[in-house]
Amino acid sequence: MKSPMPPFQIRNRSAFTYAQAVIEEYSRSFTISSRLLPKRRRWAVCALYGFCRYAHNLIEKPRMRTGDEVMDELDILKKEILMAYRTGGSEHPVVMSFIEVASHFRIPIEYPLEFLKGAGMDVDHHRYRTWQDLHVFCYRVAGIVGIMMAYILGFKNESALPYAEKLGVAMQLTNMLRDVDNDRKRDRIYLPEDEMEQFSVTEDTLTRRQMNDALRSLMRIQVERAHRLYEEAEPGIALLDRESRFAIRCASRIYRGILYKIEASGYDPFAGRASLGRREKAGIVLREWMRSGRLSNR
Repeated sequence: MKSPMPPFQIRNRSAFTYAQAVIEEYSRSFTISSRLLPKRRRWAVCALYGFCRYAHNLIEKPRMRTGDEVMDELDILKKEILMAYRTGGSEHPVVMSFIEVASHFRIPIEYPLEFLKGAGMDVDHHRYRTWQDLHVFCYRVAGIVGIMMAYILGFKNESALPYAEKLGVAMQLTNMLRDVDNDRKRDRIYLPEDEMEQFSVTEDTLTRRQMNDALRSLMRIQVERAHRLYEEAEPGIALLDRESRFAIRCASRIYRGILYKIEASGYDPFAGRASLGRREKAGIVLREWMRSGRLSNR
């Protein structure tokens, strides 16, 4: 059982304002979910997202840098994290707010370091032989984020962490499935090669954007895998602090809604990037709010 901690107090407000701008720029779904959290946790979540997004952008936006140069940037960020954990502070624009959060919520240093290791995988690992291989990547870049989120959201005991990891992996897989076409244009394929072979789907199928029954079957089993992960993660929400559960339940429902959009398209990865509109997201929030009220009354 984690011991109680005093309320989180922001020291460097400008750093947190920057992190909030990052989350609003890059993730509308995450923005909506974070606003459902109490303010003291909302700012902390922004700082975590800002750190993760910064590392992600080093890979996604290489700015004419070579792979080795991008890895050097990640190594600099790793060293900054190590120093920040040792000294309790940083002048780095995203580490500044993150270390405040990590120190207050007692996030172990191995988690941000493991996350950076996963970010580095995306520099030179553009194919994955099996789901087990791909899962290692998903765990590092998203399952770890779910675990760090749990520290911010609060939990009864560490039995909540495996569930948080599963929810992070489920969301990462969801993002991959809606970005199959865009990722292929960047020479990245996040579909297990052995399963592509099983359904006779080749890289040329993706390059030529050929939708057929084989690709539909392959996409279907990926979507079903993601659904299972959401289902397996669900019991962990009840292990979070009560004031955090509503926001995370909404986030899970909103992301899972993307899977339903993919299903509605006939599992066609070339039909456009699946997403939910504002009204759909608002409808999910309203339904969960009504549901949470019924549960409270019980």
